[in-house]
Amino acid sequence: MLDDAAHLAVLDAECRRVLRFAEAARDPAGGFAYLDEDGRPDPARPVETYVCGRMTHVFALGRLLGIPGHDALARHGVAALTGLLRDREHDGWFAAVRPDDEAKKAYEHAFVVLGASSAAVAGASGAADLLAAALAIQDRYFWREDDGMVVERWDRAWRTLEPYRGVNANMHTVEAYLAAADVTGDEVWRRRALRITERVVHGFARDNGWLLPEHFDEAWTPLPDYSRDQPAHPFRPYGVTIGHLLEWSRLALDVRAALGAAAPDWLLPDAAALFGTALERGWAVDGADGFVYTIDWDGRPVVRERMHWVAAEALAAAATLYRVTGEQRYDAAYARTWAYAERYLIDRERGSWRHELDEHNRPAATVWPGKPDAYHVVQAVLVPRLPAAPTLATALARGELA
Repeated sequence: MLDDAAHLAVLDAECRRVLRFAEAARDPAGGFAYLDEDGRPDPARPVETYVCGRMTHVFALGRLLGIPGHDALARHGVAALTGLLRDREHDGWFAAVRPDDEAKKAYEHAFVVLGASSAAVAGASGAADLLAAALAIQDRYFWREDDGMVVERWDRAWRTLEPYRGVNANMHTVEAYLAAADVTGDEVWRRRALRITERVVHGFARDNGWLLPEHFDEAWTPLPDYSRDQPAHPFRPYGVTIGHLLEWSRLALDVRAALGAAAPDWLLPDAAALFGTALERGWAVDGADGFVYTIDWDGRPVVRERMHWVAAEALAAAATLYRVTGEQRYDAAYARTWAYAERYLIDRERGSWRHELDEHNRPAATVWPGKPDAYHVVQAVLVPRLPAAPTLATALARGELA
């Protein structure tokens, strides 16, 4: 399927369709709004930094694809990240406009780096300065050389550090660091991306039978019962998050491609092991097609909702594994997931992809109401048409799109 030119044309059309849907997120007051099921801004939610970083990234990709108006949208995102969402008193970025919690979080800061990196490649005014500022914050506050990881969350004034440590923020930091390395040419970001990946994938995941712990204390000791009372938490769920096994699988291959001949040998087999575990433990394990959101440490489904982003990451990981190995099993896994997406997720009537389904594959909104996220889908339909390195914006700028 992945070698079929007709399917690649379908992916191109889907990319442009989703990006057109996302255009409605532009908030005249600055940044990008959280969209509801019909693509209308949700007035109950503020402009959020992670959404703004993601949208800046995807509109920069749209600009590099030649989509009219996306250069202005990328600049709009850069302006919001430079001004509206930035803390002028203590530096760094708030989680949202008028946040209830003024903490400075690694998750949001990773998406500032990613959005700035892609916007810089797309030539958006101010993006290079924004990226330099975001990387300086990474150096000063988030990166821990002794750990080879980033810390999670500071108070507004950068005085008190939360003892919790999390893998999710580190995962998105890997993606952001790889993008920053392509833009700046500074190898330190690739080395750090490898160090995070080595500790998480070749350490935590491999040592736990590829069932990746997500939550840790400040000494990086796993907290297996964390969020047991909030199993469907959108950012810190209990147990094993199947989509993150898939996402780490792809990222390990991206790191491998970025390092070239210097890449350690374990990256490919570890990526394959994560992908295989996600399929075995996550796909249709409760009798219905699709990936469950989470499982417990014995492999039993906990949150059975199906998230669109998990299927998107399965598509991206399967496509990358197929390009790297040529093994037909990955093309078959991709084809099965794409058929599932076409049947259940792609919303031809209301636009974009349904973000969440219940255990019977009916539309739901337990964890992710609305359709705020073009990031996972746009990447899923671009990854099969691009090499694993360089990162997406740089590859598009170099004309490497199939």
